[in-house]
Amino acid sequence: MSKCIAETAKMKLAIIGVGLIGGSLGMSLKAALGDDIYITGLCRTQDSMDLAMERGAVDFASSDLETVVKDADIVFLSTPVLQMPPLVARMLPFLKPGVILTDAGSTKGYLYEKLREILPSDVYYIAGHPMTGKEKSGVAAADKDLFKNHAYIIVGDTGAPREAHEKLRALLEHTEATFYELGYEAHDRCASIISHIPHITAAALVTLLNRSGDDFESCLKLAAGGFKDTTRVASGDSDMWADICMTNPIAIRDHLVRMQGILGEVIKYIDQGDRDGVYQYFLAAKRSRDEIIWRTEKLFEL
Repeated sequence: MSKCIAETAKMKLAIIGVGLIGGSLGMSLKAALGDDIYITGLCRTQDSMDLAMERGAVDFASSDLETVVKDADIVFLSTPVLQMPPLVARMLPFLKPGVILTDAGSTKGYLYEKLREILPSDVYYIAGHPMTGKEKSGVAAADKDLFKNHAYIIVGDTGAPREAHEKLRALLEHTEATFYELGYEAHDRCASIISHIPHITAAALVTLLNRSGDDFESCLKLAAGGFKDTTRVASGDSDMWADICMTNPIAIRDHLVRMQGILGEVIKYIDQGDRDGVYQYFLAAKRSRDEIIWRTEKLFEL
């Protein structure tokens, strides 16, 4: 495999973890920019390297961190969150001054605190989170349109200069995502409600079915589209979701406790035979969801 780096590229991007998100980013940017960008990717196995290049997610793939990040203008971290700080520590000797370090992690506060302890002043960290994905993982599931019309959060308070933000934003706009700025604390609270708790809940529904005992086989005969749709995200990457729970514990725990309280209210209505209480619970949720879906469709042109 050739290790020649294209010297004529206008920008060099290094993707650390060429899976669903990293692979989709690479495919999107190559489709938009062609030879104006040179993309290297860090992969663990030869098979994943070959597939990443075959699918057009990267120009060059390697398992050698120095080779991948050397001379990069932007480094995009796309691994489970707990793997990111050790990887950054390992790559620091190979990063050029002025490089922009960004990520696709689903939690922001943990990573910000860890990275600001080790990053030199000439490495600019800009936290990010593309709010998109699939239940499948790996570069085989990557899609050049995965980011299109989806929210992409950029955290504005991680200390990088405005010029670095403008450079990163100019590149990422080629994905056709919709960009928003949030503080990292607000991001983690909101991501817990919108993404993390739904995933935990979907996994809980599958676990409930698995623990149905003698009813399991009979339940399977009833498991049609509603169960499939409600539990879809439970097929996601287990490493990623374990790291999310470990790196956003306060918000996730607080919202799980609130969820327990809400379910407790429904249990109380049912115990008391309070049909109107149950009715109002469903009615309020229906009206709210209809409004939320209408507003998000307007925001993201879905």
